[in-house]
Amino acid sequence: MSQFKTQEEAAESGVYIRKIQSFVKREGRLTKGQEKAIESNWETMGLEHKSGLLNMNEVFERSAPVVLEIGFGMGKSLVTMAKNEPDKDFIGIEVHRPGIGACLADAQEQGVTNLRVYEHDAVEVLADCIADGSLSRMQLFFPDPWHKKRHHKRRIVQPEFVEKLRGKLAIGGVFHMATDWENYAEHMLEIMSVAPGYKNLSSSNGYVPRPEQRPLTKFEQRGHRLGHGVWDLMFERDA
Repeated sequence: MSQFKTQEEAAESGVYIRKIQSFVKREGRLTKGQEKAIESNWETMGLEHKSGLLNMNEVFERSAPVVLEIGFGMGKSLVTMAKNEPDKDFIGIEVHRPGIGACLADAQEQGVTNLRVYEHDAVEVLADCIADGSLSRMQLFFPDPWHKKRHHKRRIVQPEFVEKLRGKLAIGGVFHMATDWENYAEHMLEIMSVAPGYKNLSSSNGYVPRPEQRPLTKFEQRGHRLGHGVWDLMFERDA
């Protein structure tokens, strides 16, 4: 048992206690272009966890359905979705700085204005910055599968997480997941099938075909050629 009651107490004493997080930070090298994109776009497109609860209408200067994506990688599909669905506003959360830079560069190049990004842990952003009932769609595409059995508890899709997420979705809002790991797809389906207040949008109570709104990535196209599967799951908040 630790002698410290909180992380803060431990930090003040010079002791670091590791928090369980939904990701492993693999800091790649920022290119000059990515760095420049962050410098020139952060003021208009960047969001800060420390600013607390978001007022969506103020942030986007309009009232529109809000889509939030956790772990957008290099941001290519997120920017494409924002461009293809101009009637919606998009928020992306990513912890890897090169991905943030690539996403902002792509958004700038394509003239996308209905997108904002956080560089922070998604669990904390959801808890502190996203108002209850404010999301029309929540996206989690190709999260870290933690494929070793002893690491399965680190997977972000767990009963506690999906219950917290449900509170952030509007009634009728959809949690859309995709993975290329069959075992993780089975794990997601198992967790979501017994999660209260969700309804599976699959007619077979299983997986759904990839909806048009989710762009096919180069990685996915290569997987298809090699015979690899991708599983999409869509669950609607109905209570």
